[in-house]
Amino acid sequence: MRVLIGGGSGFVGRELTRLLRDKGHEVTVISRQPGPGKITWDELASGGLPPCESAVNLAGENLMNPLRWWSKSFKDDLFSSRINTTKALARAITASPSPPHSWVLVSGVACYQPSLTAQYTEDSEWTPFDLLSKLVKEWEASAMLPEEVTKNTKQVVIRPGAVLGRDGGAMKQMQLPFWLGLGGTLGSGRQPFPWIHVSDLAGIIAHALEPPADTPSPSPIVLNGVAPALNTNYEFTKELGRVLRRPTVFTVPGFILNAIMGSEVAVILTNGQKVVPKRTLEAGFQYKYPDLTSALKQIVGS
Repeated sequence: MRVLIGGGSGFVGRELTRLLRDKGHEVTVISRQPGPGKITWDELASGGLPPCESAVNLAGENLMNPLRWWSKSFKDDLFSSRINTTKALARAITASPSPPHSWVLVSGVACYQPSLTAQYTEDSEWTPFDLLSKLVKEWEASAMLPEEVTKNTKQVVIRPGAVLGRDGGAMKQMQLPFWLGLGGTLGSGRQPFPWIHVSDLAGIIAHALEPPADTPSPSPIVLNGVAPALNTNYEFTKELGRVLRRPTVFTVPGFILNAIMGSEVAVILTNGQKVVPKRTLEAGFQYKYPDLTSALKQIVGS
C-alpha cells in the first residue's frame, strides 16, 4: 500500500512512518522541505495528489510550543497550519482521477468540554465552547470530501489525547523536572488526563488507513485515539514518579500556571475530559500500552 503522510516528519509522523514501512508499505511524506521520499506542499498544490492508496494529515503547529507565547500570531498559526494543510490534501484527493481508498485526519479531544464527571465516546454530541474546540470544528470540517468522492474514499477522524513517547510529545517537556524531583500535580490534580502512547496512536492510524470493508459512508468515522484507562492528572503524576523512582510532592496551583503560561495555556493543563475509545475498541484495535504503568515503563526505559 502506498501511503501519503502530511506532516510526516513530526513526532507522530515518524512513528507512523516506521510502523508502515515495517509492515512493507511505501510512504511518501509531505513536508516543507524537499528530500528523498518527500514532496513539498507546493508540489502537492501544483502537481496534484501523487499515486497513493491512503492519505493522512498530521501537520500542525505544536500546541504546547515552549518557544512561543499565545499571541494572536501564534493562534493564527495554530489554525492555519492545520486547516490550510488539511484543505490542500482534501482538494488534491477530490481532484485526483484515482483518489485513495482511505483519508484520515488526526485532530484532538479538545472538542469535548472539560468535566470531572461526564464521559465522552465517539457518539457524544458537542458544540464549540472555546478557542480549541472551535479549532477542532473548523479543522474537521476542512477535511470533508464531496459526496461523490466518498463513494470510493473512506473518511476517518481520529481524536487523540496527550501523546506520550520517548522522542517527543508531552513527555519531552515533563521528564527533566520529574527526574530532578520537581514533578507534581497541576492544579487540583482531579482533572481527567486522556492520553495515548505514540505507538498505539500510530497503530490506530495504520488500522484506519486500511481499505474499507464495506461501501464508505458519506460521513467520517470518528475514533477516539486515547488509551482505555481513565486517569487523572494526580494518577499520572504519581505513576510517573513511581516509575522514575522520584518524589512527586509538589503541587503547582492554577494561579501560578496562569501567571507563568497565560490563562489559555493553563486551562489546557488544569482541565481535562474523560474520553472513552468505544468505537476504537469495537473496531478490534489491540492496544500495546493500555495502562499508564506499561506505557511509562516503556518510555523511561525501566
